[in-house]
Amino acid sequence: MKTYNKTNFFKHTFCEFKQVDDFDFPEETNYKSKSESMYFYTDEGVYRKSNHWGRVANCRWKIIANAGYKNQQTVIGFAKWNNFYPINSTAKIFFVAVNFEEKTANIQPKKEETNNLLFTLNEARQKVKQIAILFKETKWANYFDDDIESLRFKVITEFINTNKTLQEIKREINIS
Repeated sequence: MKTYNKTNFFKHTFCEFKQVDDFDFPEETNYKSKSESMYFYTDEGVYRKSNHWGRVANCRWKIIANAGYKNQQTVIGFAKWNNFYPINSTAKIFFVAVNFEEKTANIQPKKEETNNLLFTLNEARQKVKQIAILFKETKWANYFDDDIESLRFKVITEFINTNKTLQEIKREINIS
C-alpha cells in the first residue's frame, strides 16, 4: 500500500478527518489553498481548517464531525498519514457499512483483515446511493409479503455482501 505524507496526500485520495476542537492553527501554516483552506503538517498527519468537505479537488475527504456541525461551517480536522487511501479506479479497498437503526450507509476503507466484500470507491459510492433510496422509499416493497424493515435488512445485507444487482436480489427474494 502506498505511503502518504505532506508531498502526496492531496493527490487522488480518500480520507476521513476527525474534527478537533483543541488545536489552534499557527500563524505560519504549511499551505493555504485558493479556497482559503489551511493545512498544517506534523510527523503523524495533517490538520486541515476548512468550510468544505467531501469532494475536495481530486480527493474525497470526509469530516467526522461533532454533533453540532453544520455544512459550510469552518472546522478543523485531523488525519493521520496512514488514514489516506488511493481512490484509483481498480483497487478494491472499500466496503459499505450500514446502520439499520439510523438508516444510513457509508463507505469505509479496509484497515485490516475483514470478511466484508470489497469494492472500488466508485462501486461503493453507487451502492451507498442505492441503499439511501431503499431506506427512503417504500413503493418498491409493495410487491413483497414481508414487512418493510425485514425486507430492507434482507435486501441491503445481500447487496453489500455480494456482487448481485438490486434487481437480482429482489427477484430472488420474490421467488422464495
